[in-house]
Amino acid sequence: MTKQNDADVAFIQALAELLTANDLSEVEVMREYGDNDSLNVRVSRALPQMIQTVAAPAPVAAPAAPAAAMAAPVVAAAADPANDPNALASPMVGTAYLAAEPGAAPFAKIGDQVSEGQTVLIIEAMKTMNHIPAPKSGTVKRILVEDGTPVEFGAPLMIIE
Repeated sequence: MTKQNDADVAFIQALAELLTANDLSEVEVMREYGDNDSLNVRVSRALPQMIQTVAAPAPVAAPAAPAAAMAAPVVAAAADPANDPNALASPMVGTAYLAAEPGAAPFAKIGDQVSEGQTVLIIEAMKTMNHIPAPKSGTVKRILVEDGTPVEFGAPLMIIE
């Protein structure tokens, strides 16, 4: 920011309110004022993670009930793809594309064998297409994003075993 003024501060506050009102995690704006004078603003916030707890009702007299109740949340957490050690996590915030262009064959489908370093999808960030490589060789077991959907940093994209 080359000039700090009350209008810029009000603009940034409005962006922060927009972020909260629309339940967004990040917004980035560039304002051009003229030759060599612009304002680049990125406002982001950490979203609280939703923790899903599974509680199984059990009779009070059953001695094994506490162990069963303790095991239930572990099962729910194991089903979460973000906890899968074979999950390919998004390296950035952007829009995920499963093919090079609309109508083209996808880079990878469920059941495909992929090689380490092979492009498995693209994430568009700030009008740049970033090829996302497979971190290891293996079989695509699950694709966790749909073509053209926004993704967050660290979000699981696919499972490669």
